[in-house]
Amino acid sequence: MTSDPSRTVSLPIRPLGLLSGEAARRAVRAGVALPLAGGPLAFTLAEVPVRLETGIARRIATPEELETMGEAAERALVALTAPRAAWAGFAPGRPLVMGVVNVTPDSFSDGGDHDDPAAAIDHGRALMAAGADILDIGGESTRPGAEPVAPEREAARVVTVIRALAAEGAVVSVDTRHAAVMRQALAAGARIVNDVSALAHDPESLAVVAEAGCPVVLMHMRGDPRTMQRDPTYDDVALDVYEHLASRIDACRAAGIPPERIAVDPGIGFGKTVEHNLDLLRHTALFHGLGCPVLVGVSRKRFIAALSRDEPPKERLGGSLAAGLAALDQGAGILRVHDVAATAQAVAMWRALHG
Repeated sequence: MTSDPSRTVSLPIRPLGLLSGEAARRAVRAGVALPLAGGPLAFTLAEVPVRLETGIARRIATPEELETMGEAAERALVALTAPRAAWAGFAPGRPLVMGVVNVTPDSFSDGGDHDDPAAAIDHGRALMAAGADILDIGGESTRPGAEPVAPEREAARVVTVIRALAAEGAVVSVDTRHAAVMRQALAAGARIVNDVSALAHDPESLAVVAEAGCPVVLMHMRGDPRTMQRDPTYDDVALDVYEHLASRIDACRAAGIPPERIAVDPGIGFGKTVEHNLDLLRHTALFHGLGCPVLVGVSRKRFIAALSRDEPPKERLGGSLAAGLAALDQGAGILRVHDVAATAQAVAMWRALHG
């Protein structure tokens, strides 16, 4: 195949029949499977969804059949199978753990625990010691119904924390949708921008990220935190989210942000019902067709309690681990979590089991 993997993928393809470890390697060598994002996973079948006036038609195809389905399928296969480049300085192939540091009084999971800079810095140090590869530092709650925070106030919350932890060697991501906060955070030592609006909220954010040359996480969110849970509806949640993220990758490319600097996040819990969240998790592998690392954030989210016994956020570790490992089973490359030590241990076991 000779397609250019930097071109937009117009045909979503969902890998199925996933294999890992030696079974994946043998199947690829035998020509009965294709590597998923360069490996270590591989897939033996694929689902090709097509929008029709009557709804979504879904065809199951083998790798050989996919190769006969035209240029769009060819481009999609290149994006699905090509090895990923290093992202944010991390070599591909090992799942990364992104630890959450909320410097806020009102985050859903730990609001007020670390809103003092000294407490947030200590918490970041503890997450590093527990195995966090990245620290994601945010100063504005994006929980459902949250009111916006002025960029000046948000920056005042996070810059001191970022500067201190970056100086100690942490790979810091700033969780913000405001260009002014991005600028100050990057100047203080942040290396990654993580934007819940996929660089769409602030018209200056694309230029800030392009000029900085930094990696970015583009997340899908329906509406904004105040409105996102007001009866969210989709034609097909996985396809709708996929197409939205593809359009944001196009916007980034047009602004001078190359795809190799982008990771994508389907936005579990951001403008989705419980069933939407489950459907997205079942379709995690679909998002590899965008040609970027896939980040999944399920930690302590409300849908876990809705499926269980309505536990409060800090008692949702079991569900968080189960959902996160299910995402790893489909090739997710980054887990954004609150409980770093437990997640790092689970990831270590997952890696050993999957070879």
